[in-house]
Amino acid sequence: MPLLRKVLDNVYFLKKWHCQNGLFSLFRPLVGCNLKWHSNYKRPGTPPDKTPPWKKIHFSFQKGIEGIKTHFGKLSKEIVDHVKGPEGRPLLDYMLSQTTVIWEFRSEEDLKNWVISSDAEIGGKSEVNLKLGKNNQSAVLFGTLNTTVPRDGETRYSGYCSMRSKPRLVAFDRKNPYDWSNFNILHLRVRGDGRPWMINIYTDPYFSHQKDDLYSYFMFTRGGPYWEEIKIPFSKFFFSSRGRIQDHQHELWLDKISTLGFTVGDKVDGPFQLEIDYIGLIKDRAHTEECAYELYDRNPKK
Repeated sequence: MPLLRKVLDNVYFLKKWHCQNGLFSLFRPLVGCNLKWHSNYKRPGTPPDKTPPWKKIHFSFQKGIEGIKTHFGKLSKEIVDHVKGPEGRPLLDYMLSQTTVIWEFRSEEDLKNWVISSDAEIGGKSEVNLKLGKNNQSAVLFGTLNTTVPRDGETRYSGYCSMRSKPRLVAFDRKNPYDWSNFNILHLRVRGDGRPWMINIYTDPYFSHQKDDLYSYFMFTRGGPYWEEIKIPFSKFFFSSRGRIQDHQHELWLDKISTLGFTVGDKVDGPFQLEIDYIGLIKDRAHTEECAYELYDRNPKK
């Protein structure tokens, strides 16, 4: 019996590793391997999950067949788009484009490409919701911010809510990062309530120790009934890792964009609301700055 459990544990480990690396996507529906886009944080004091790993495997032949058909359909579309050109567009059209829209919110399907989270995952009391705006022409992120720190003996700060896009996946759940190297400005049309927001951009790292790398910049909304268009050069985004701004700054990797998100955490209790029409990109040839921050030599030679 111990030998059998050891074998099943090894099988479950391999299944989990393949799920995370996209190699097991063809058979994922058969064994019930689901990708999780939310945090796997476990609050201090909560009992560990002692469910045996082999009990978490659910076999479904019908879902497996449907999943294989879906992935092969995506693969055929991916091949056709690749033949057409970058992002499924003709090469000349792609090279000469000055503006483009990456995300817009016109249906419930558009909202499914985003994930919302709050400090409730760590025991906080903030609430966040996401819905379509009036006439299905925007997305409304709203809720209540609460800075009450959970009494778990470990958490020191609380009070945040966020909205983050899901990584773009292609056939067999392979990651396909965005290539924004043809543009240099982030363009948003929003309507806020006067709160400051943090715009966060994650890149697809080459190495595992870079998975916490983050590029951020502030978005200040003025509030009121009127829409505002915000244009932020990518050179303004500063580099941080695990919540700490790094001394060694460098420009954003525009060819490896994974996700984009919005976070509110201004330590002011109360309701908040952010309405987003679209998120796009602009190519401004007059803007030649690559990095807005001083780049210091860590070990300069005398």
